[in-house]
Amino acid sequence: MDLPTPSDRSQPADTSKRFTQRSAAEWVTFIVASLILLGLVGLILFDWQTNQTQPPAFAVTVSEAVRVTDGRYYVPFAITNTGGRIARMVQVTGELNIEGADDETGEQQIDFLSGHETKAGSFVFTHNPQGGDLVVRVASYRLP
Repeated sequence: MDLPTPSDRSQPADTSKRFTQRSAAEWVTFIVASLILLGLVGLILFDWQTNQTQPPAFAVTVSEAVRVTDGRYYVPFAITNTGGRIARMVQVTGELNIEGADDETGEQQIDFLSGHETKAGSFVFTHNPQGGDLVVRVASYRLP
């Protein structure tokens, strides 16, 4: 039984050159994609850094769509943290002043409100808020 000698074996083609040599179009595409990726990562880090230094700030909006159920007036509101830092224990108060009636107050507490996050809730009053002066504001908050 004759075994083939090493010189008799067919040598595979050198495939390493095929994978290491890149055309100019491949290099240009790789460089452009890398620059776009680096730019996006840089913008995300820049935005994160600048927003982290802004203290919490709040915008409260009250909906005009008051719902009446069982003689109670439900007034929906939305609160947005327009700042960059997180706020905890955000206390929102609603004060309804109607001439000739007792003033009504309500309180809501939002446990956690991150930067640029919006949460919603409702205040419940016994008098129609459209017949008086309704003031909804943030009374306090705590930093984490």
